[in-house]
Amino acid sequence: MKTRSPASALKKAVIRLRNGEILRGYLNPALLEHHATVELLTTEGAQKPVPMAEIYGVYFVREFGEIFEPERKTFLSRPKLPGLWVRIRHADGGECFEGVIENDLLGLLDRGIQFTPPDLNGPCTRIYLPRTSVKEITVLGLIGVSPRPQRRPRPVAPPTLQRRLFD
Repeated sequence: MKTRSPASALKKAVIRLRNGEILRGYLNPALLEHHATVELLTTEGAQKPVPMAEIYGVYFVREFGEIFEPERKTFLSRPKLPGLWVRIRHADGGECFEGVIENDLLGLLDRGIQFTPPDLNGPCTRIYLPRTSVKEITVLGLIGVSPRPQRRPRPVAPPTLQRRLFD
């Protein structure tokens, strides 16, 4: 029996395959990291299984259009989003992305990395790269965590000479 995602969990996505082919459709981003194949619901309404080994990148987009990759691949200044600011180099050596991931390095040990690209107003809201597509990840900074304030020692009250009520 197949388990299907609820329709509200499906997001607009463009999958770029290693051979250069582009697939447009809907998929659940939460299921990307746990399966060897991605179930894409195409814009025509057909289910299409895509093996994770063939995927170059998954781009979650606002609208289906010809342009789906972010124009800017690096931040112009320090990002404002909370998380880890990272630079990701593709395995083919060509592309290098910067983005913000959640502050959980154990998540990187799974199948891939999902990050927010620098251009928040661009066509792409999030990008997922399978582990086979990633050559190198460099952490550039930790954003949004304030340092712990120094604890001041509490003043010790001098002993009082007042009598207790029930002595």
